[in-house]
Order: sequence, then C-alpha cells, then structure tokens
Amino acid sequence: MRLASLAIAALLLVPAVASAQDRREPSRPAPGAAGPVEPRINQLIIYGDDPCPPSTDNEINVCARLPEGDRYRIPPNLRDDPNDARRTAWANEAIELSYVGRTGTDSCSTVGGGGFTGCMMQMINAARAERRNNDQINWDALIQQAREQRLGRIDAAARDDEGDEHPNSRVIHESDPNAPQP
Repeated sequence: MRLASLAIAALLLVPAVASAQDRREPSRPAPGAAGPVEPRINQLIIYGDDPCPPSTDNEINVCARLPEGDRYRIPPNLRDDPNDARRTAWANEAIELSYVGRTGTDSCSTVGGGGFTGCMMQMINAARAERRNNDQINWDALIQQAREQRLGRIDAAARDDEGDEHPNSRVIHESDPNAPQP
C-alpha cells in the first residue's frame, strides 16, 4: 500500500517537473550559447508558375523549377528499372543460364561426385576477370618507366665519367667508321 501511494505521488509530480522545463524554439540559441545560429536551408522543387516561398532570417529557400507536366510524375531517377531485361546483353544471359542446374565434375557444387573440382577453376576465372577489369594499376607501364629511369641514370653517370677524361682523348667505338684499322 505504501509503495502504491509513492508511485501515485511520483506520477503527480511528473507534469509539474515537465512544465517547469525551459521551452525554446529549436532555431533559437540557448541563453549564453556561443556563436551565431546557422540558417536552415530548404531545397524545394516547384512546378509550373508556382512561386518560390520567400526566405526568412533563419531559413533559406532554394527552389528548382520543373515543368507543370512533371508535377504528379515519378521522379526521373526512379523511373527506369536497372534490372530490366532489355538492358542485359544476351551473351551475359547465356552465361548465367549455362550455370543453372550444373552439377558434377568441374561444377564447384556440393551436389554429385567431384563437384569440388571446379572450385579452383572458378577462382582462377574470377582472378583473371578481376585482373582484366582492374585498369587502375598498369604494372607493365610502371616497370617500363622504372627501367627508363634507371637507364637514364646510367647514361647520365656515363656522360659524367666521359666528361671527366682528358679533353684531347677520344673514346673509340667499334662501330666508329673513323676508328683506326689494325
């Protein structure tokens, strides 16, 4: 009984505590809050000749105008179906159909004897497809560029070494037509 009377007293005090709380608009700062309040920005789509609502001190309205005929239409980004069968190439559908019901050897399925044997082939094909589609890193070009830089450093070092020799000395190459014949 005593517990019930305490519960009733607590319930009677809840509205008094709630009404004592400070009620402010969300756009108004609390007293003593630092800094200005950022205005709220509304992005609106208006149709036809409808006026754009005027902006206020704490609210900025940005309007985009669309033709009147689009008022009750589905938005353009939701009109098309990306999974539409007309968008899928027949070759891709044929590949998908070739895997339907495929079991047994080289199938990478748990059904039938030897189904596991195709799992390695499936991983190899996936790796090859990933390598074909990964245009971000061209290792061959990077290797060629590193080789060219290395050869450039070697050639520069060779030119420096040749420049350090006696100015009257001449390097004779085997392919030099002016080289003395033995």
